[in-house]
Amino acid sequence: MEWYLKFFNELSANELYKLLKLRVDVFVVEQDCPYQECDNKDRKSFHLFAEEEGSIVAYARLILPGVSYPEASIGRVVVAKEYRKQGLGRELMERGIDFLVTELQQGQIRISAQQHLSSSFYGQLGFKVVTEPYLEDGISHVEMFYQR
Repeated sequence: MEWYLKFFNELSANELYKLLKLRVDVFVVEQDCPYQECDNKDRKSFHLFAEEEGSIVAYARLILPGVSYPEASIGRVVVAKEYRKQGLGRELMERGIDFLVTELQQGQIRISAQQHLSSSFYGQLGFKVVTEPYLEDGISHVEMFYQR
């Protein structure tokens, strides 16, 4: 498995296609959640992904401050179905947090997390719930905040 971290303009057309396909496969098809996938935030973000045998198997979008929130953000966190329950999601998030904190010197990260993952996943990574639950694309979410 190879890990990559690229800003939008460094992605090849093939990489962009594969990461969009994974996001749509999971968020739109698997979770049955029609939403605007191409939201113009990709162009202002770093893209962290793991590739194995030509397929992107884990992905997260690392969003610069001022794009989604005043703080940096991590979004579109996804692991391909056949690679779940192997710790890949945790490694993905740890790599994303480390890059934002260490390389970009961002001591604060705000995310919008699916509520069912707030304590069991994101909470274990140091994120704290900072809002009441709200519906986003028909799924219960909470905003969470990470302070270095």
